[in-house]
Amino acid sequence: MTATFSLADKPLYFVTDHNMTAGRPQLDIIAAALMGGVRLVQYRDKDLPDAGFEREARAALDLCEKHGATLLINDRVHIAKAIGAHGVHLGQEDMDPAEARALLGPQSVIGLSTHNREEVLAAEAQPVDYINIGPMFPTATKDHSRYGALGADLVLELARLSRHPFTTMGGIKKAHLRDLFARGAMTVAMVTEISQAPDPAERTRELLAEIPLP
Repeated sequence: MTATFSLADKPLYFVTDHNMTAGRPQLDIIAAALMGGVRLVQYRDKDLPDAGFEREARAALDLCEKHGATLLINDRVHIAKAIGAHGVHLGQEDMDPAEARALLGPQSVIGLSTHNREEVLAAEAQPVDYINIGPMFPTATKDHSRYGALGADLVLELARLSRHPFTTMGGIKKAHLRDLFARGAMTVAMVTEISQAPDPAERTRELLAEIPLP
């Protein structure tokens, strides 16, 4: 695992979704989120063919590096390696984290989605830098037919079982932030609160203002 990656200075995690940009280019939303203060971005698109995905991911990496931000690629480990992204975020049905670590090397960041006690405990033996625990609340950006919303209490309870730093996402809104961080949240991932805002940069600043400084 990389010794240089930390969530401590990355309380807000922007996860992209091409279908949730209010008709605007994805790169414009990423640029605005970075201008607003986001320093951790996950580039995610389940539909784009590899060529288009790689082209846009390269541009997203350029934007992140200009702002000193970390860019993680969702799922497509081969593209993360090809473009020199900072790491990947993997789901339970994606590449095994140990295989991804072997391909990407010790300095790459690897995150892993978890949804229940069994997955959180299984992640203890995995070479990952953080786990995401969720979804916290119902959300339109994910299919919940397999994993139901956990709620804040269970997310925070599961986090205490893990040695890994954790992020959480799923239906989290601005109004939730102060309480979540007061109760021990480390990093909150958001999609539509940023991507569908009329002014994503200003919305990002508003969200960060709700998060207590360490």
